[in-house]
Amino acid sequence: MTYENLSLLKSYKSLAETQKPGKIGSLLCPERIQDFSCPAGAGLVYNYAAKEADNTVLDKLQALADDAGVIAKYKALVNGETMNTGEDRKVLHHLVRGQLGADVIHEGKNLRDFYTDQQQRIADFAVRVHSGAVKGSTGKPFTTVVQIGIGGSDLGPRAMYLALKNYCTGAGIPQPLQAKFISNVDPDDAAEVLSDTDPETSLFILVSKSGTTQETLTNRQLVIDILTSRAIPGYDPLKHMIAVTSETSPLASSSEYLDSFFIDDFIGGRYSSTSAVGGAVLSLAFGPGVFSEFLEGAHEADKAALETDIRKNAALLDALIGVWERNVLGYPSTAILPYSQALSRFPAHLQQLDMESNGKRVNRNGQPVDYATGPVIFGEPGTNGQHSFYQLLHQGTDIIPLQFIGFQHNQTGVDTVSDGSTSQEKLNANLCAQIVAFAQGKTDANPNREFPGMRPSSLLYAARLTPSTLGALLAHYENKVMFQGFIWNLNSFDQEGVQLGKVLAKTVLAKGDMDPALRAYGSLLGVV
Repeated sequence: MTYENLSLLKSYKSLAETQKPGKIGSLLCPERIQDFSCPAGAGLVYNYAAKEADNTVLDKLQALADDAGVIAKYKALVNGETMNTGEDRKVLHHLVRGQLGADVIHEGKNLRDFYTDQQQRIADFAVRVHSGAVKGSTGKPFTTVVQIGIGGSDLGPRAMYLALKNYCTGAGIPQPLQAKFISNVDPDDAAEVLSDTDPETSLFILVSKSGTTQETLTNRQLVIDILTSRAIPGYDPLKHMIAVTSETSPLASSSEYLDSFFIDDFIGGRYSSTSAVGGAVLSLAFGPGVFSEFLEGAHEADKAALETDIRKNAALLDALIGVWERNVLGYPSTAILPYSQALSRFPAHLQQLDMESNGKRVNRNGQPVDYATGPVIFGEPGTNGQHSFYQLLHQGTDIIPLQFIGFQHNQTGVDTVSDGSTSQEKLNANLCAQIVAFAQGKTDANPNREFPGMRPSSLLYAARLTPSTLGALLAHYENKVMFQGFIWNLNSFDQEGVQLGKVLAKTVLAKGDMDPALRAYGSLLGVV
């Protein structure tokens, strides 16, 4: 299979010479809004009518996708080819939610069977916890689960938990356990979470694939110290912990935990929400059935992403339009704007997913690239964001592409009528208004009140945010990032950029020989 830098592809050179379409506002019409839509799986729809893309641009993007061989590379990935070139590993987060290609065998083990076995073990454990068959060390049933992890062991699972919490309430699905999260090595994080947590009824999930993550192991010890200091008769904090780790990690070899569930090196942290990393906390919080629906939605979106026609492949189309905006139009950032409070932490998860995957300056072979790669990702739920940073989005000097996410109905069914409309209607009216306002702008004799428009946006929408829709939404973005990595000829599955600071931090803590600047900053903050 051929891997070439974007700048060497003839199709990209043709794309770069393409004239930008006319004003977005003049392009928008009911027919375009209807036609420029693409199913994304599990009831999710991607609408790109307000993007700076006409049929000429789309045809050239199709040529780019074909030239870069993105679907062939996706098929190679799901068939178990080594795609993480930096760490010489397979990339198998798709396999945890369903099989798309051939059996993937590693060291004589069918990995799909391994993943489904772990899912079943988690489901069985969750049922036993919910029934009271598994209790804490003082004999009380568990009512709370607390996940201890950082990065991909926190951002994705936390975002998914918050996204489904109100859905389960509205659907009448009981929440067996309330979930909380401890991630930051700042001791105030753990102290705040534990301040209103009952040790006797709390189950802790320690998540570290390597079993050596400094922040996670430090928080583990802090949690144990805080809980032990409460001197509860018969209480043993280790009998309130389970581990999610790799089979070869130090955590896996310990018998002091209630149980252990396994992931492997083929699933990166930021891609692990559908693995045991997300499966344990979501199954304990909502039940295995909800987690299964979540996996089914993701698998449906994964299947849709195999389509070669970009107008029928939402994730690929989103990725290609992003390349058009980043590399030809020169836009440096993308804003993720969910009009759903349930998705309050989803933009934070996408920051890691996108910026850790494609924030690279060298290609798969370690050679510098001569073009822009991943954009800066940021966002906040609407309508809160409208009262925060939308001023810059509307009238700032940079054009920032926008990705709106919306739903026809809210999750709980709780609402009220005020001034002739419901809260949900007001929410979606604001969403619609923002898309049109960003596209069309407004002329005014007063420059302060003039809106230039020409701010491109897309919309991902569905009837309601359900477990399956959430799975499709997550997979849409995972596949979008993957496709862009293929087009930019990057290894989207390692994260060497996070390592240097960790190494230097260990040097400071060891208080040995160090760079004078490092010692000086350490002195300012009382570390050395």
